[in-house]
Amino acid sequence: MRFRTFAAFVAPSLLLMVLFIAAPLASVFVQSFFVTQPQIQRVETERCTAGFLEQQCTTEIKNVPVLDENGAVVTTTRFVGLDNYRAVVRPDRAFAALSAWDWQALMSIDFWKALRFTLTFTLVTLPLVVGLGLAIALAVNNTMRSIRGPVIFVSLLPFIVTPVIGALSIRWLFVGDGILTRAMEAWSGTEIAMFAQGWTIELLMLFYRVWHVAPFAFVIFYAGLQTMNRETLEAAMVDGASRFERLRYVIVPHLMPLIVFVSLIHLMDAYRVFEEVVGFRSQAHVISLQWLTYDLLQPDDAGNRAVSRASASAMLTMIGIVILLVPLLRKSWRDHKGAR
Repeated sequence: MRFRTFAAFVAPSLLLMVLFIAAPLASVFVQSFFVTQPQIQRVETERCTAGFLEQQCTTEIKNVPVLDENGAVVTTTRFVGLDNYRAVVRPDRAFAALSAWDWQALMSIDFWKALRFTLTFTLVTLPLVVGLGLAIALAVNNTMRSIRGPVIFVSLLPFIVTPVIGALSIRWLFVGDGILTRAMEAWSGTEIAMFAQGWTIELLMLFYRVWHVAPFAFVIFYAGLQTMNRETLEAAMVDGASRFERLRYVIVPHLMPLIVFVSLIHLMDAYRVFEEVVGFRSQAHVISLQWLTYDLLQPDDAGNRAVSRASASAMLTMIGIVILLVPLLRKSWRDHKGAR
């Protein structure tokens, strides 16, 4: 009876949650196959200017949008299939660049430029975040209990900072006459411009993401260390296992489910990198897939937004996230079946 009451309460909530998630995703998916454009009409206008004896008139033909009775622009929506995806990916130009081994030509396409940085950002920061988070957790777990609280508080400070504010803070330290830039110039005796090249900006963005997210991994791993069986560690020490051997054969296997969990969260978050691009103002050198979608939604000079291409870019981003998550999800599923 209690189970039925609980199921009757939870089932509608789960259904609403699924609908809340699926409805926007379905609308973006459908929008990526259509193009909505304003209706245009050709209008002949006559422009006259004052002359010496008579007016000088010229006739011009302009393309203007069609307006309805309320003054709103009339639009038409048509099915275009995969054209929006082709407009984003540019497969013909990408294939030509790959055939000619022309890396610069490939990077001149916004999608491939954004994909290169997004993959680099995700796959480089993942082991650094997991490794640094585990190292901090082990260090805090081995400190004295009297100072463990303040150490945990200080370790969590980077994670508390808002991502955009943190990125701006790091940028202000290095941009122009920033404190650290001035210090490096005084030490080296040369002028340093950290934001004049793309690779230096990327290094700062990678550093910031690891600095910002490692505390999250630390909290998860530290909680996992509190559940570890002390007798197992003591038995390994009695058997003569070194610190590295205890870490490899006892601690890491115990924390492996948490390592997979942190990796899943980080992959989903890092592949959607956006705050760093905005905070470091790296659009001239470095862009991400999420920023590309945002840029497509910005109005052009005529006030039009490429909503359909932005939808295609968003779907490609989601497909990339799924591809990255498949190996970890398969491992998690196999571990779950093995435990049963």
